[in-house]
Amino acid sequence: MEFETPLEEGILLQRYKRFLADVRRPDGEEFTIHTPNTGSMRGCSEPGSRIWFRDAGNPRRRYRHTWEITETPEGARIGVNTSRSNALVREAIETGRVPELAGYPVIRPEVPLGESRIDFALEGGERPCFVEVKNVTLAEAGVASFPDAVSKRGSRHLDELARAVADGARGVILYCIQREDAESMRPADDIDPAYGEALRRAVAGGVEALALRASITLEGITLDTPVPVHAGTAGEAA
Repeated sequence: MEFETPLEEGILLQRYKRFLADVRRPDGEEFTIHTPNTGSMRGCSEPGSRIWFRDAGNPRRRYRHTWEITETPEGARIGVNTSRSNALVREAIETGRVPELAGYPVIRPEVPLGESRIDFALEGGERPCFVEVKNVTLAEAGVASFPDAVSKRGSRHLDELARAVADGARGVILYCIQREDAESMRPADDIDPAYGEALRRAVAGGVEALALRASITLEGITLDTPVPVHAGTAGEAA
């Protein structure tokens, strides 16, 4: 996936009010940009971080620039725009980079499942397959984890996938890891133990847990590297 407009570099001054961030350009100009991320952004919103943003090209927007990338102190890039995750996953499926999800000629987005909406329904294969996508930006020592804040909605999605599997469909939770320094994936039991338990229940019930890591450049983002998911136990993950 290529960025729609060229990225500009800046230094993060602060993120606040969830969707806003103050930045400084190399020439010293300071202004406010839009933050397209509803999570805590733990580990990718430290003041002083090098970031990249783009002009959305809409002069009617109050904050016309959108934050896209953060660089860690070690030089790894993190894609912070959570609105990109579904498109990244769909692109990966359609281009054959998710062999576990090959053989489905029809991909339907935003489908109802139980009392929720699931990101994708894949159809035309032996069994219908429901895929829920979770964007991941949190990692420590090469281990990515989700969620970065308590997510009752995330737990509910796992329960819905497990019920779909019990009814004869496939259910897949796919973690879209938008950072370059992750070698494995686990639930963040230290942040949301209920989510970790929901993941382990779902996997025990037949839900498939997959994770793909992104390659991130200043031109675009590609999900291209599978990493293992270790659901573990609450005691192991803490």
